[in-house]
Amino acid sequence: MSDLRLPVAAVILLGITQIIGYGTLYYSFSILAPAIARDFGHSTEWIFALLSCALLAGGLAAPWIGKAFDLFGAGKVMCFGSVVASLALIICSLSSGIGSFAICLLMLEVAANLVQYGAAFALLVQLQPAAATRSITYLTLIAGFASTLFWPFTSALHGWMTWQEIYRLFAVLNLAICFPAHLWLAGQLNRSRRQQNISAGPRAELSGLLAPDRRRQGFLLMAFALSTQALLSSAILVHMVPLLTGLGLGGIAVIAGSLFGPSQVASRLINMLFGRDLSPLALAIISAVLMAIAPVALLLGAPSITSAIIFACIFGFGNGLFSITAGTLPLYLFGSAGYGALQGKVTSARLVSSACAPFALAYLLANAGTTISLLLLGFWGLISVAAFLAIARR
Repeated sequence: MSDLRLPVAAVILLGITQIIGYGTLYYSFSILAPAIARDFGHSTEWIFALLSCALLAGGLAAPWIGKAFDLFGAGKVMCFGSVVASLALIICSLSSGIGSFAICLLMLEVAANLVQYGAAFALLVQLQPAAATRSITYLTLIAGFASTLFWPFTSALHGWMTWQEIYRLFAVLNLAICFPAHLWLAGQLNRSRRQQNISAGPRAELSGLLAPDRRRQGFLLMAFALSTQALLSSAILVHMVPLLTGLGLGGIAVIAGSLFGPSQVASRLINMLFGRDLSPLALAIISAVLMAIAPVALLLGAPSITSAIIFACIFGFGNGLFSITAGTLPLYLFGSAGYGALQGKVTSARLVSSACAPFALAYLLANAGTTISLLLLGFWGLISVAAFLAIARR
């Protein structure tokens, strides 16, 4: 198989597993957090603080996970991750107190790094380096439906199931669907490597844009830029529905928030059709600008439904491109050699930076109000824009 040919089956399967992975391990949390807090006798802010600690732990583990992608192959790591995620969800559902739940949540967020975008991007790069940029774009196009499906799906389930029962159902989804898909992908990667070794020797690696003597500075700038954008993304994604509800939108909040997913897909589709000549760095700047103006647009138009829809769409456009550039920008600047380890370092910077976001925004919403929270989110978005512009100037 030519390296220029898109691995269609792999992209489709990874798209399905990413929808389930993000839906069950991330997007569902904001819907279930109030019930979890109530059952354990703590505030919702405290539950989000636990999530922040778990995200921090996942970020600290990410560099070692990235090295495992290169050492064992991303497919095998994702198989292991599907099993760990299933076990973590089951154990979370059986937690009898806040302490045991906190430990299980930590396990859950570490497992998320084994199966979500960082792992999927590494697998696509390992499978076919020359087609990786296009593969990542197509993958994020499919996976963009995760929030659209799982916010209303989780809300509907929570109408007649406890959060513990929902977590058990999610464990079954990870084990019954994601594990077999990852197992097949691991086999495909092994076969691809064997065929390459037999037919043409070692696979040709893609070279990056940066010269070796500029890579350290380039990496620091890139990691800072992506991590500041990740903090904004994490804060809003976890609190999308509560944020809109706090503006007095009530049940409309879930509907307006659900437009975020299609907006992500739309931005990726537009980029796929018309943005082929745009570099990943240009996409990163566009993405950061959109995410920075989204909170301001919501604040200026609140509390109208129209402003909520505009906010969800603009933020979805920006975050949709962000998901692409998080995978393609490291490849564009540094090449495919050692991509797994590099992606692990970038993921670590992003997660460590954004670990405080769920708790910080929950605290701000409860104590400073929605207006101050949105202003601060917009300001933080401008920092990410400035960071990407600094990379462009160099």
